[in-house]
Amino acid sequence: MIIIFSASLLLLLYIYLGYPVAALFLARIINREVYKAPYEPSVTILIAAYNEEEHIERTVENKLELDYPDDRLEIIVISDQSDDRTDDIVKSFSDKRVKFLRQEPRRGKTSALNLAMPHASGEIIVFSDANSIYEKQALRYLVENFSDPSVGYVTGKMIYINHDGTIIGNGCSTYMRYENLLREVETKIGSVVGVDGGVDAVRKSLYREMRHDQLPDFVLPLMVVEQGYRVVYEPRAVLMEDTLKSPEDENRMRVRVSLRALWALFDMRVLFNPLRYGIFSVQLFSHKVLRYLGIIFVVAVYVSNIVLISRSMFYKLFFVLQSVVLGMALAGRHMEKKGMSSHVFYIPYYFFLINIAAGQALLKFLRGEKQATWAPRKG
Repeated sequence: MIIIFSASLLLLLYIYLGYPVAALFLARIINREVYKAPYEPSVTILIAAYNEEEHIERTVENKLELDYPDDRLEIIVISDQSDDRTDDIVKSFSDKRVKFLRQEPRRGKTSALNLAMPHASGEIIVFSDANSIYEKQALRYLVENFSDPSVGYVTGKMIYINHDGTIIGNGCSTYMRYENLLREVETKIGSVVGVDGGVDAVRKSLYREMRHDQLPDFVLPLMVVEQGYRVVYEPRAVLMEDTLKSPEDENRMRVRVSLRALWALFDMRVLFNPLRYGIFSVQLFSHKVLRYLGIIFVVAVYVSNIVLISRSMFYKLFFVLQSVVLGMALAGRHMEKKGMSSHVFYIPYYFFLINIAAGQALLKFLRGEKQATWAPRKG
């Protein structure tokens, strides 16, 4: 039992602290800078949308207002069999840069992107969510990275806006700050492991058609790495999105993303060969595989601690510490239900939420379940 406790605790420490520290150390040694220069290739922005009447007009307007030459910009909105006003809103744009496609029957975002690719004229393909708002210079900052011939995929910086100050919103924002810092470090090593999906760009020549149930935000960057190109992070390319407000919505979204990521890891398991992909294989295992298995280690540490509690004062004190953190998470959940917020409780609450969601996804994965479609901001 001591072995289980020690191994699980060490793995948890490695996931959230050890790996980032090791990556920072490697980044200082390797420091693979990306060559950036002014660059204006033709660009196609793809926006897959399902029942997005509330956001789609502002999103398209935002893309038309970006600081980029009109004759080098194209926007394609793919409606995934929307049954609200999404289609009519997009068709109402008279700007010739805006094009509309409709996917029937409904098959999800990945199929929508596959459908749009033959119609895309840009050398660079940019992926935007239907509610993603870019800062004016974001597109220029993204494409500058493609001046470096080793770069095949670029992801920008997502900033979640939490207008209501909810615990879920605060937790999500903190988590993204942590991920963005890690992406800066991973870029210096060679390639980042995870991207956002709402402010991403890829060379059209590197795009590969994916199955409808595959997660494009994860599978496509891995395909780019497999082809020998880098996936890098551009913190100046800023995207702003509202956070989810309720724990139920956040949980559904996290379960969906985690489930599709697990299948992506399975589909792209060739990348776990360090003899061929070097450090990236270790990054992928450390940053993603172990992260999705985290709930197992959380439970193992707590249960084994209970068994060992009579062994010494250390185990007694550590059990008290774990119980306090768990109590803070439960208090955060209670406060969320009451419409209250607290900076003290949102980190432990969100930590347990994302780990429980990963655990649910892991069970679905082991049962062979897949999910290709979902409702906007509901998961």
